[in-house]
Amino acid sequence: MPLVSTGAWIAVAAIVIALAFGLFRLLTDGHFRGTKELAVSDEPHAVPEPRAWDAVTDALHERDAERGERATLVQFSSAFCAPCRATRRILGEVAEIVPGVVHIEIDAEHHLDLVRRLDILRTPTTLVLDGAGAEVARATGAPRKEQVLSAIPTYDLES
Repeated sequence: MPLVSTGAWIAVAAIVIALAFGLFRLLTDGHFRGTKELAVSDEPHAVPEPRAWDAVTDALHERDAERGERATLVQFSSAFCAPCRATRRILGEVAEIVPGVVHIEIDAEHHLDLVRRLDILRTPTTLVLDGAGAEVARATGAPRKEQVLSAIPTYDLES
């Protein structure tokens, strides 16, 4: 008679896999990473990828939308996303305390073309755009305020 049944081994394996996934999410959620370099085309007449800001204003049909002088925090959210509410609060606070920073929230469900164009895989996702409208960092999951502040170009956490 075996000491441990097959069902027990399956339960142990499921718990180990769940713990590993939880640890992975804990270590990666909310951390800002630099954006990927755009591939350079060998074709002489290739159209360059527009700046992230241009894609956002095109999708929102708001050519005169306010962009931050220092940075624009673009948050992609969905209606029933609990971490999205926390992210909205944190990004709003950062926009209030840091001069030249603007926070824009976009409903991912209503702007699927933009989600695909900017390669947004889940909500919340936060893009940090510099003053020129280029994406400089992105985070998936709910970031902490210190992480957001450190991702803003030319912002010193000591100030």
